[in-house]
Amino acid sequence: QDFQVRSACTLQRRASLATAAMAQSKDVVVLEYADLVADADLSDKLLEAWGEGGWGIVAIRGVPDWEPTYNAALRQSHPLAHLPAESLKKLEDKNSMFNSGWSHGKEKLGDQPDFAKGSFYFNPLSDMPGSEEDRKSFPWAMPPNRWPEELPETELMLKKLGTAMHEAVSHLARLVDRSMVGRVEGYNAELGRVVKDTEKCKGRLLYYFPPPEAKDAAAEVKKSKVPEDGWIGWHNDSGFFTALTPDIYVDDKTGEVIDNPDPEGAGLWVVTRDGSSARVSIPRDCMCVQVGECTQVVTGGLLVATPHCVRGCRPAFTSGRQVARVSCPCFIDAHPVFTLNMPEGAAREAILARGLSTKVPPLGDRWTHDGQSFGEFLGESFKRYYEWTLQASSDRFVKRRMQ
Repeated sequence: QDFQVRSACTLQRRASLATAAMAQSKDVVVLEYADLVADADLSDKLLEAWGEGGWGIVAIRGVPDWEPTYNAALRQSHPLAHLPAESLKKLEDKNSMFNSGWSHGKEKLGDQPDFAKGSFYFNPLSDMPGSEEDRKSFPWAMPPNRWPEELPETELMLKKLGTAMHEAVSHLARLVDRSMVGRVEGYNAELGRVVKDTEKCKGRLLYYFPPPEAKDAAAEVKKSKVPEDGWIGWHNDSGFFTALTPDIYVDDKTGEVIDNPDPEGAGLWVVTRDGSSARVSIPRDCMCVQVGECTQVVTGGLLVATPHCVRGCRPAFTSGRQVARVSCPCFIDAHPVFTLNMPEGAAREAILARGLSTKVPPLGDRWTHDGQSFGEFLGESFKRYYEWTLQASSDRFVKRRMQ
């Protein structure tokens, strides 16, 4: 009888948590891949998704072989993340600031190493992107690829995935160009051409390790909350376009693919235009694309980047199981020397006023002047995010001391 009462309470708690989260979830705007390829007029839908009132994310349905392609690629993450330490060490690339191959604990959240996730970085378009001079001048942007010898299928599967993402975003970038005509005076970024020709394309196969507290089921089962940005902190994408796969969840011990145990809580969250947070529901048969801050600049603020984060599974839903998340964004950008020029008819103040949020460093602190190169902007963004996270950590410490 006591077991039945506790089970009923557990079910009731889960139902109430799910209901609360569901009220903050929203489906994304969906475009058909065939319409993008045919250059159909989808401007209104694009503006609905990426405009001032949108959430900065759009879905594309009908990408050829999409579901088997991304599922096969994502399933490489668990065996890769659990390779022997000496094998993972061989995949690290210090010269690229760990922007090629394996990275775990090399990035920092403030002054602390980030061990919440492991990343495998790769360029799906070329093993030796750019020219020799590019690789010397921008080792973090165009590094040579490194592939795991123990997992020979990984290279083929990740290149297939990244190539499909680049192809889809190439069609989407043409739509951006057409949508600016008659709406943004002086627009001349030619993003369709830039994306089609670029070799600045970085895939990131992500393995989000189970949070340490989730491993102690007896201590954590009563908890119904996790840090709102525990798996990836709040940020804007600083580049042009970020293609996203749907995520999958796995048992960290066995690698078995499982259903998301916290489907209304765990996953991708965005800041809505009214400043609240909401979970994004990505259809399983769709590729999603987020708009970055560079696109916001070159479109005069008509398209707006959105702060987002990744939230972990709440312990009340995992039943003590060690649950990991897998996803693979692909950052599709211009060459680092590309100049960030706002359109002739735009005003800097208007661009900076779009998408303001207290969760990310202001764009104006990083896009310091018109004509700034993309590479310089990324450098300023890395620096400012580091300072921003340090300050946030300090503020949280002071708040705890005062309680």
